[in-house]
Amino acid sequence: MALPTIEDVRLAARRIEPYTHRTPVMSSSRLNDELGIDVVFKCENLQKVGAFKARGATNAVMSLPGEAAARGVVTHSSGNHGAALAYAAASRGIPCVVVMPRDAPEIKLAAVRGYGAEIVLCERAEREAECRRQIDERGMTLIHPYEDPRVIAGQGTAALELLEQAAGLELVIAPVGGGGLLSGTALTVSSLAPGVSVWGAEPEAVDDAQRSLESGTLQPAPENPASWGDGLLTGLGQNPFAILKPRGVRVVTVGERAMLEAAWTLARRLKVVVEPSAATV
Repeated sequence: MALPTIEDVRLAARRIEPYTHRTPVMSSSRLNDELGIDVVFKCENLQKVGAFKARGATNAVMSLPGEAAARGVVTHSSGNHGAALAYAAASRGIPCVVVMPRDAPEIKLAAVRGYGAEIVLCERAEREAECRRQIDERGMTLIHPYEDPRVIAGQGTAALELLEQAAGLELVIAPVGGGGLLSGTALTVSSLAPGVSVWGAEPEAVDDAQRSLESGTLQPAPENPASWGDGLLTGLGQNPFAILKPRGVRVVTVGERAMLEAAWTLARRLKVVVEPSAATV
């Protein structure tokens, strides 16, 4: 499957519109004064399932041909992508299996179950093999959390909205783990606002995206990283890297204390609650 284009992002925006929110952009004059710059925040914490992941999962599910859709979708996820795919599958009325590690938090399991998906528990190292088994035995379609071009195009719709909602942007920053959101953002911004820079932000404990883009070669993620930014522990994917590299995207790393302080600042200034992964920006 080819890498997505800006036309794919535009098509994704039309496809997911009935199923996702056009999330608001917020700002704080007090925070602007403290930082010495004007900052706006795209509030994807107010998106369906509470995360931008609903965009990519919904685009992937809604773009499936009827016969493939009827056989269902499968993914491996210990976080928001699983819930997002479960939501998207429920919206289309098709089966969904989410392969999750045995040690996944109960709150994550409950979120996936709440949208009606079937959960298959296994060891972390067995998740991809279990997905292949579901594909072989049931003919399901794999919707990868960040390598799937349809997912990347869907995530790019957040930046598409942002460019329509906020004038005069000079820099757009997005968190990066596997890279679906950042690559979709870079694709959209470079196509529609080439004068605007795009940066990624990741925890210091998981600095592979920074190392990859600085070296020009995809680098392995640290083994068994620990961070409050637990939504960003996944290593940068091949397709996101292929999109990010030629666009000159820079990645900065953020310490644990800075993430927590940023989350608290957003709660005080914007009155919104975000997880530490989002507070990396």
